[in-house]
Amino acid sequence: MRRSERKVADPDVGIMSARLLFSVQKELFQALAEQGHPRLRPQHGAVLGFIDEEGSRATELSRLSGTHKQVIGNLIDELEALDYVERRPDPKDRRAKLVTPTALGRDQMRKSDAIVAAIERRHAEVIGEQEYENFKTAFRRITALQKKQFDEAPTRREQPPEAAAEPA
Repeated sequence: MRRSERKVADPDVGIMSARLLFSVQKELFQALAEQGHPRLRPQHGAVLGFIDEEGSRATELSRLSGTHKQVIGNLIDELEALDYVERRPDPKDRRAKLVTPTALGRDQMRKSDAIVAAIERRHAEVIGEQEYENFKTAFRRITALQKKQFDEAPTRREQPPEAAAEPA
């Protein structure tokens, strides 16, 4: 069997995760466009998916989304230009800035949460509530294990030369 056929017949966790992500993003952003938010892109989810109504620091958005701080900064600039967020002084630390959702941003947040909840309800109805909860529990655990493994793994630069030369 060719590799491409094998990947279709028995996809690995990376392919399944990507398929799920892209499919959910496509449905979410299409529905958001239909509900008054046509200029948003899936990349904006790194900010909008994690921002708190009272505001969040860019460094926290970067940590939560797993996205580089510079990318988050660029996304905040875009979302600010689109009137979804604004930067304000952090009342707890006047040197820091909070990224706060505008009225348009809060509208998007409510609609996005409702759309994703509907997607989840649909899946739970098809496979059953308990099986869906079991899936989410297992998926959270696998995600956490993968993140921990990646975060704790030494980089290639930190490994001894002979370890870096070995094939993975």
